[in-house]
Amino acid sequence: MSTATAPTRFRSKTLTAALAFFFGSLGAHRFYLYGPRDFWGWAHVFGTLLGIPGVLLLVATERASVPGWGLAVIGAVSLFSAFLAAIVYGLRPDAKWDAQFNAQTGRASRSGWTVIFVVIFSLLIGAFLLMTGLALSFQTYFESQVEAAKALSQ
Repeated sequence: MSTATAPTRFRSKTLTAALAFFFGSLGAHRFYLYGPRDFWGWAHVFGTLLGIPGVLLLVATERASVPGWGLAVIGAVSLFSAFLAAIVYGLRPDAKWDAQFNAQTGRASRSGWTVIFVVIFSLLIGAFLLMTGLALSFQTYFESQVEAAKALSQ
């Protein structure tokens, strides 16, 4: 009786980039590539779960909550790393992708325009969110400096 090992499953570069774009902050792309025991996939999930109450704290306190900022930054790291993963996966050449993820399947990737659109939208939305976050951070900082100067002058 011989025991043959089953071939590993084919992993689509386009699907991986799309999962990173749409559900990357929940680790979907990591779970798709590496399975449910992937540490970094769970790090995305927990980062997002910590970031949500952080954002809610910031909204409730009009950006005055220090713990809210800390939690929101953790969630932002998860979100931005997911957009970055979509870009990195999408721009990786098909041959390198197949060498890493599909070497045992005997199938070759043929990514097309879909993955390019995922990369473009990841760049657009990721850059927009990053600039928005930086603008809100700087605005909060400068407003606190103005309030501190008013308190000193009285």
